[in-house]
Amino acid sequence: MLIKTLLNKTYPVKGFVYGKISLEDETIIVEVHERKNSKAKCSCCHQQRPTYDHMKERLFKFVPLWGIHVAFVYRPRRVECPKDGVKVEHMPWADGKSSVCKPFKLFLAHWAKLLSWKEVSVQFKVSWLNVFESVKHVVDYGLEHRDLDNIKAIGIDEIQYRKGHKYLTLVYQIDGHCRRLLFVGKDRSVKTLLRFFYRFGKERTENLEAICSDLWKAYLKVIKHKAKNVVHILDRFHVMKYLNDAVDKTRRQETAQLKQDGYEPILEKSKYCWLKNKCNQNIFQLARLKDLLHYNLRTVRCYLHKEDFQQFWNYKTRWGAERFFKAWSTRAMRSKLPELKKAVKSLRKHQKLLLNYFSFKERLSNGIVEGLNLKAKLTMRKSYGFKRFETIEIALFHTLGHLPEPMMTHRFY
Repeated sequence: MLIKTLLNKTYPVKGFVYGKISLEDETIIVEVHERKNSKAKCSCCHQQRPTYDHMKERLFKFVPLWGIHVAFVYRPRRVECPKDGVKVEHMPWADGKSSVCKPFKLFLAHWAKLLSWKEVSVQFKVSWLNVFESVKHVVDYGLEHRDLDNIKAIGIDEIQYRKGHKYLTLVYQIDGHCRRLLFVGKDRSVKTLLRFFYRFGKERTENLEAICSDLWKAYLKVIKHKAKNVVHILDRFHVMKYLNDAVDKTRRQETAQLKQDGYEPILEKSKYCWLKNKCNQNIFQLARLKDLLHYNLRTVRCYLHKEDFQQFWNYKTRWGAERFFKAWSTRAMRSKLPELKKAVKSLRKHQKLLLNYFSFKERLSNGIVEGLNLKAKLTMRKSYGFKRFETIEIALFHTLGHLPEPMMTHRFY
């Protein structure tokens, strides 16, 4: 079968024909000509216009065949448009001044999900900028054509993307049937989250049923103002994190006190015995924890209060959970453990949000969001970070956005 036949089968271009094909310097050169009596289209208004003149030959990179580079060669026409003046014609296989064909952009964008962008550029012998443009092309199309209707639940969280407390605000759809990235914002401020609700739209916000977030003040303020009628759920993952932090701070303070008083520092190197879930601990951590629980230490009492709170999540009704929380928080406030009391005061302050966990059938939590955050961090880690926010945004949407891709006559992968 001839290469020309393959191209006509997999990637026919209306108004153009494939001409002579040759092998030069390990590259398959495919000449492209305008079809006889066809008129060129203006690149601005996309209307057929008379030809003004022809430009020099241009090379366009196409999808490799059998490991051999393929390139289209074409002399673009300039058209005389009464509306836009003299313009270069619209070429269906490429955008603007890009030297990469659209099918090759899809090809590169597909591999950019699996490998770092640098590795893709090395493997397919293109520049890093070519890979960036390819991913941007796919993401721009996806963002323009994605469907944001019928979203019922969203999760809001932040991740650190650079040293010096540089954060990104990420908003995900966390419905059971679809989990994807909806928004990436620079910083974790009020303005950042307001920008999401502005883009999301008032009507879609009113259709939301639940929002899951942590206790970051900026997020609480915006959600209270923009989504008054939506069930705001305090994330289970972060609630337990606050209690774990109380246990760890108590342990560190008590370790320093034991050293100062001349006692054996038995709490040293026991951090994960207190913080890890028992089902995730190894044999040595379980044995160490069992030994430590025999001592009358503040850390032990704080840990037991934290473990006792785990029963809260097993309740089926809101009133039962509320009764348990009231009894548990009273005991915790009488424990004379400063770090635990701070955490309890914070939970009491947001008790309504905490109990909203039992107001939604699906028992939502940001555990889904934390899993997606790990993928987001891996995306950035694969490329050892990105220099510009725009690049981070495009990379995250490409990996986590589940965006629709441009339709082609044939898939090359």
